[in-house]
Amino acid sequence: MKYFNYLLLGAVLLSGNMTAAEVSVYPQPRSMQLSPETVSVTCRPEIVGQDEASPIAVKNIEALFANTPEATGKTAGLRIIIGERGDKSVKKYARNIPRKADGYYLKISGNTAVIAGNDERGTFYGAKTLGQLLQDGQLPEVEITDYPVALYRGVVEGFYGTPWSMKAREEQMKFYGDYKMNTYIYAPKDDPYHRSPNWRDPYPAEKAAELKSLVDAANANGVDFVWAIHPGQDIKWNDEDRDLLIRKFSQLYELGVRSFAVFFDDITGEGTDPVRQAKLLNYIDDNFIKSKPDIKPFLMCPTVYTGSWGKQNDYLKTMGDMLNPDINIMYTGEEVIVSITRETIDWVNSQIKRPVYIWWNFPVTDYVRNRLLLGSAYGNDTTLTSEDIVGFLSNPMEHSEASKIAIYSIADYSWNPATFNSEKSWKDAIAMLMPSDADALECFASNNSDPGTGWFNWRRDESVEIKPYADRYADAVRKGEKPAAEDAARLKCEFEKIVSSSDRLLANTENEALMKEIGTWVRQFKLQGETGRELLAMADAYYNADTVRFVAEYKHVRALQRQSFVLDQTNNQNEYHPGILVGTRVIQPFINEVFSSITKSFNAKYGTSLEIMSEYSPHKFQTTIEQLKGAPVRIKGENIQLPPQLEVIRWGAGQYVQVDLAEETFVVKAQINLGNTKPEIWKFEILADNGEWVVLPLTNENGDLTATIDRNIKGARLTNASGDNLEVFLRRWDLVFKK
Repeated sequence: MKYFNYLLLGAVLLSGNMTAAEVSVYPQPRSMQLSPETVSVTCRPEIVGQDEASPIAVKNIEALFANTPEATGKTAGLRIIIGERGDKSVKKYARNIPRKADGYYLKISGNTAVIAGNDERGTFYGAKTLGQLLQDGQLPEVEITDYPVALYRGVVEGFYGTPWSMKAREEQMKFYGDYKMNTYIYAPKDDPYHRSPNWRDPYPAEKAAELKSLVDAANANGVDFVWAIHPGQDIKWNDEDRDLLIRKFSQLYELGVRSFAVFFDDITGEGTDPVRQAKLLNYIDDNFIKSKPDIKPFLMCPTVYTGSWGKQNDYLKTMGDMLNPDINIMYTGEEVIVSITRETIDWVNSQIKRPVYIWWNFPVTDYVRNRLLLGSAYGNDTTLTSEDIVGFLSNPMEHSEASKIAIYSIADYSWNPATFNSEKSWKDAIAMLMPSDADALECFASNNSDPGTGWFNWRRDESVEIKPYADRYADAVRKGEKPAAEDAARLKCEFEKIVSSSDRLLANTENEALMKEIGTWVRQFKLQGETGRELLAMADAYYNADTVRFVAEYKHVRALQRQSFVLDQTNNQNEYHPGILVGTRVIQPFINEVFSSITKSFNAKYGTSLEIMSEYSPHKFQTTIEQLKGAPVRIKGENIQLPPQLEVIRWGAGQYVQVDLAEETFVVKAQINLGNTKPEIWKFEILADNGEWVVLPLTNENGDLTATIDRNIKGARLTNASGDNLEVFLRRWDLVFKK
């Protein structure tokens, strides 16, 4: 039988009206060859080898054909031979099975399908591939040899914020199984039994029962449920705490957990000692992990989990030298939020002396909770092999369904980086989530993918197709010239598309879970599209000297801006990054600039005084601390606030943060919490109503650095006056004012 390489077939027609373009397997297989023949499945297949094979693989195949009619004596159905290496049923195919974890061999020819796994999970993945190949009762004749690069692939639920619901987690487990991910790390920062202060306490019965149900869901989908503990912030380096930690692991073991991790990330103080950490981990590995043959290799997340931090000390080298070689070590890359490069992989592996376990902070939004990150998973090195990485996991958004766009692609990438096509994978993920309105969701996602500016300094492509037109149009307006008709027409088409796509998404009922998560952002997106559309009409009126129409369109734009402001101020009011932001890299800046410029030009030409401010921004923030640049200033109740920061802040000697108030305001006091620090090493100043900076004393009140102000001020500034570089937590910054 003649076979054709999968990547070269293009749109060659297969018999049975199936085309190569319709034969999609995800993640993309390492080797896949198709014949121009198909197999019709008209009755329920015979399964050979099911008594020895992976139970979940067999169950998956039975479910796949559950609605197919039973075979009769007169019908010859498909024969499926299934098993793992060493099983009698697949013995003759042993040489075809890749000797790789999670690997499988699948061949469909004539009336026979062979699914042979290197291990049980490999067989399960072969069954999943069979399900992806089955289209309208037709299977292509095909031969696949497949296995992953990364041994561990999936998700770490390690974000700050609202944890996923148990229902969402169980649905995620099925999603992971469907797309060949094998790892879920349970580490929600807001679970009090996962971290300080309650990590020592056993889970109460009700919570334990929930976790047991989740472990069962993971097992049913070929997923390792990894339970992580986060003891470092208040751990005591003694036998009592060590034994309490093992006791906690023992409780989870009784619930069915067979994979464990200890996280030492985002802590300060004595818990950061790498020597003590390594000794504790080795003890647990030797006395708990290895004492039970069914437990998977131990995993740890270090305190120093980036290259930029690691190059300042010997922490990672200490871990590499001291940790048992079978303990895996997590790492986020050169920075906390960053793409993974060959250089950073080579460097960290030289330090830890083992292939690294990547914790990729994408599409997580706990550092920009007013945004959605729905763009493609591009930018990571595609030359990585199993010798470079042992694991590659996504840290997702608190929006579990929306996170699937990125997770789908990360599954594809971590399986086979060399053939990963980020754009295709992104489009396929969107079509998987919302088939009937994929183009509408793609419009929304393509304009909601950039985290903006800030300490992370990691921008993402957004509004790529429309950007050249927006840039040319805005540049013409800036120069006082009339924009090109082509650019105006293309932008008008885009804004109409935004409005139409938003309406379709808001009416979509095929993925209600997704719309529940992103619906408010979609409504904001529609307002943005309407604003852009009316702005173009406003500009057109200006260039045609139609003053009456211009003023009417101006008022319409202002009304839409007000609606957008109200939506932003009343939805998603989390304490860190409240509000609803969309299209922030291209579309919103375009609207702001063109609105202000056109209005200013109209005022100058016609002697009017229309307000030119395009966005409400009453206060300004200045800082010399790189991590904090771009932080917003907001009003909440009777407080002017900087949002709390999740990361440890590296606050250098002489560096400061400063808030400039929009107008002179009577402020009662300042309340600042930087963790465990002394008031005398900080310099707090207020900008008095006479324009002079005045130093005020700080006192410690219940852990807060507090300054009594009781006067009108124009701003406030806090400086590190210790002479040393400090590591602190910015947990609170409030200027309490009188309304």
